[in-house]
Amino acid sequence: MSDIRHSLLRRDALSAAKEVLYHLDIYFSSQLQNSPLPLVDKGPTDLLEEFLFQVPKERGAPPKRLTPLQELQLLEIMCNYFQEQTKDSVRQVIFSSLFSPQGNKADDSRMALLGKLVSMAVAVCRVPVLECAAFWLQRTPAVFCVRLARALVDDYCNLVPGSIQTLKQIFTASPRFCCQFITSVTALYDLSSDELIPPSDLLELIVSWIFEDPRLILITFLNTPIAANLPMGFLELTPLTGLIRWCVKAPLAYTRKKKASLSNGHPPSKIAKDSASGEDRDCHQLYSKLHLCVLQVLMMLQGHLTEKNLYGRLGLVPFDHVVPLVEDINRLSDELNPLNASKEIELALDRLAQALQVAMASGALLCTRDDLRTVCSRLPHNNLLQLVISGPVQQPTHGALPPGFYPHIHTPPLGYPALPAHPVQTFIPGVAFPYRPIR
Repeated sequence: MSDIRHSLLRRDALSAAKEVLYHLDIYFSSQLQNSPLPLVDKGPTDLLEEFLFQVPKERGAPPKRLTPLQELQLLEIMCNYFQEQTKDSVRQVIFSSLFSPQGNKADDSRMALLGKLVSMAVAVCRVPVLECAAFWLQRTPAVFCVRLARALVDDYCNLVPGSIQTLKQIFTASPRFCCQFITSVTALYDLSSDELIPPSDLLELIVSWIFEDPRLILITFLNTPIAANLPMGFLELTPLTGLIRWCVKAPLAYTRKKKASLSNGHPPSKIAKDSASGEDRDCHQLYSKLHLCVLQVLMMLQGHLTEKNLYGRLGLVPFDHVVPLVEDINRLSDELNPLNASKEIELALDRLAQALQVAMASGALLCTRDDLRTVCSRLPHNNLLQLVISGPVQQPTHGALPPGFYPHIHTPPLGYPALPAHPVQTFIPGVAFPYRPIR
């Protein structure tokens, strides 16, 4: 690698970057012939950091800077490389070696370049780059995934009005990326503050994707070999938990935001007030639509979990995530005056109860009724929630579930025919991109 480095030092920044990609292609193509999971040596990593991310090798040396035009040309070189590389395994390994965080000073440059590369890939619809980014989001700690999501939201929701339509069009080009993008966005916008309420354009985009085909949010789960114990600190297999959090907390979060705007000492004008009221009304309709889609997806899950032999073993809506959600609802309910926000509190609790009921019935949420009763004990009274945590008339337990777990509550009563089960599909009909399990 030292000989390659000396030859690269004599080149300009762009030709050196192109040459590094060429050498990496040869190196990893050779490695993949001997091992399906090649190890990335320090030599190639050092070359990447020095000639692509412009991190100087010598200590104390000032960092190199590309001009905006050179950076745009570098992004074009990288986009073209991933587009022209025909071997998916080589593409994935090189993308991973380029952008997997190393815990060093190059990570900031790495993440900045990744955000710009994926943003360009969205703009020009470079599907191979989007597919690589989807796998990267699946295998990278969530703290970095959230940074990429923020960069894309800034580019397509905040900087240029109307550019969200460009992002919307990738639904058919790379559904896998859309699924991972939704998961990372729901991790970013948790509605814990007014700044972390998703922008209305982003909300409308995600609801339009999911409403068109709710199974979009199951793509990663359906096409990934899964162990019952998932690693900590990474994105979840589906955005279900994040979407449930959005639907349940939205009525309270928007009321809190409205209350804060009225108490800041500057009452809005009538025009601004009418505009904000209309936007909030549109958002509430979108959350209602989203809530319906989430319930539909939860109802599909029993068949998929059974097919993968994970029913009763894998909770796609982890109970550990339900606990902080309930705590957030309780805190928001106390913060808002129940006399002035009774409808919003009732709506939030109704949605929580519906989500818990369907998630437990489908095997997506694994907990006992006693656990749920304990967690929800401090919430304001809600008739539907009380019905859910009290439990239905006892039905025969599912063989795969341990004793004490919530039984299936949608078994029809005697004398009524059973409804046909939802068909189990591991693909989205009508989408050209072939879904293949990751090997």
